[in-house]
Amino acid sequence: MSASPAAPGSPGACGIPSGEAHPVDPLCPAQEFARDAPADTGGAGRVRTGHKSPPDPPPDSPPSPGPSAVSRAGLLLLGAVALLVSLAVSVRVGAADIGYTELARVVGARTGFDVTPLPRLRDSLIWDLRVPRVLMAALVGASLAACGAVLQAVTRNPLADPYLLGISSGASTGAVCVVVLGVGAGSFGVTGGAFAGALLSFGALLLLLRRTGLDSARIVLTGVVVAELFAALTALVLTASADAESTRAITHWLLGSMASTRWDAVLVCAGVCSVGLVLFRLYATALDAFAFGSDTAASLGIDVRAVRRVLLLATAVLTAVAVASVGAIGFVGLIVPHGVRFVVGPLHRSLLPYSALVGAVFLVWTDALARMAFAPQEVPVGVFTALLGVPLFLLVLRRRGEL
Repeated sequence: MSASPAAPGSPGACGIPSGEAHPVDPLCPAQEFARDAPADTGGAGRVRTGHKSPPDPPPDSPPSPGPSAVSRAGLLLLGAVALLVSLAVSVRVGAADIGYTELARVVGARTGFDVTPLPRLRDSLIWDLRVPRVLMAALVGASLAACGAVLQAVTRNPLADPYLLGISSGASTGAVCVVVLGVGAGSFGVTGGAFAGALLSFGALLLLLRRTGLDSARIVLTGVVVAELFAALTALVLTASADAESTRAITHWLLGSMASTRWDAVLVCAGVCSVGLVLFRLYATALDAFAFGSDTAASLGIDVRAVRRVLLLATAVLTAVAVASVGAIGFVGLIVPHGVRFVVGPLHRSLLPYSALVGAVFLVWTDALARMAFAPQEVPVGVFTALLGVPLFLLVLRRRGEL
């Protein structure tokens, strides 16, 4: 198949100017997809991405190099083990010392094994406070990392992230309106309010970008404007309607806190996260095709508008549930996908599951750091993710020549 060539000097896939020779970029899904595209896609490897395409390999040439299935399975197993170890170690972090034997006895007794249970107070400390907290951190980290990878593909913008695009701020405003003003509390609850706020903020972003397109710098700048708008609305609602104590507690929560996590919230987040990750994985090939642009994706048989609408709606739902559960935690969706691409490459069939796994491990340890750094005072986890994410954000801008 073929695609319309890019105009001379115009940016091609991954922001590479047309007609210029360039080295292979490990962060560019278009190059990877073109190399690995199967023959039944009509030869996506021949799609013109704004630069000189390599000649098709002869029929008897060896397959393109890349992570083998065994390597990917090994990395996935290693990630799963790292997540289990991180969960077990993180449960022990806190004012009260907890041994691994105690943790094993509590989990065993709660899951039906014939073990001697701990005293009630000790059992409640582990099972009702520590375990749901670390599980929530893992689920939120997986959700935000996967959403970041999807948004970066759909918008063709490596700087896309639910926080930078204002989706988290909109969800925060919706959650605060439910908690403080009681708007829709009986019908939708905090999660419904956060979802409505996330959709409203993302709709505002797309409305503001309808004339300027999806240029990366404009998306980020417009996202900052939308985020500031909804942050101001949140502050206005708190100042006008909440007392000093409620304002302090909600402000702390909005910066990201797992301290009040309970099992019912964990189960809701687990269900939504599982459905979202499966949905993202089903659209992995379409996300690879978006790296070439909407026209090329449509020529491959993809209903661009419908797929984009489904993926954006799914990211809004996952972000809303995460914000309603633990507040707005930024930069996870920016940090993790970029790091994972260096290891497994840009193809989304690998990028999405590894991003979810690494995002879970990352936020579990960041939450543990937030508890340990200034103990007994607990720092909002969003403070540490921002401290880690801002330097990477500046690095990505510099690599793209926009700083």
